[in-house]
Amino acid sequence: MVLAEDLALLRDGLIRLLTAHGCEVVAAVEDAPALEIALADPTLDVAVVDVRLPPGFSDEGLRAAIEARRRRPGLPVMVLSQYVEHLYARELLADGAGAVGYLLKERVSDPAGFVDAVRTVAAGGTVLDPEVVAAIMARRRASPLARLTAREREVLELMAQGRSNAGVAAALVVTEKAVAKHIGSIFTKLDLPVGPDDHRRVRAVLAWLDGQD
Repeated sequence: MVLAEDLALLRDGLIRLLTAHGCEVVAAVEDAPALEIALADPTLDVAVVDVRLPPGFSDEGLRAAIEARRRRPGLPVMVLSQYVEHLYARELLADGAGAVGYLLKERVSDPAGFVDAVRTVAAGGTVLDPEVVAAIMARRRASPLARLTAREREVLELMAQGRSNAGVAAALVVTEKAVAKHIGSIFTKLDLPVGPDDHRRVRAVLAWLDGQD
């Protein structure tokens, strides 16, 4: 795992947290140039990256991650941000390869939840911060998403948070069979072609994000 965070205290804290949960941090860097070098490692299994890094403190971390995924499609990347910005999540998801996450830094205060999110991304899943999801849902306008029922929107919201079918079922207190039916309906209403379910899940979340401009 590669970790990129410019604040020394937070970087050291993340190293300790991840190591304590059995994750191996092979490189911990503080700026974009060092991150670009670390991301070039062909054995890298996941990267946890702050959006804003020196020298410009704009979106250097995000750009480095996107470029690394362009060179190596599907490279698992978890992006951390101080603020809610759904465009960051959309850009990460744009290649449709999955294995991406976008979390607010405050989620680190829930160690187990944060590590679970990193592991979900490392395994090829997609995780969006609940506050990002809520902000996007609040801004929802007329789009293909308007075709979805209230329950289907709830299911899609939970999918965007990285929940499996079982996780969605548990959150909504319904059966996995019911969840699978809702997801099938979502795919149909969003005009997503038949293909691997994991790929269509990513495309469903991306379609959802695209409808929020």
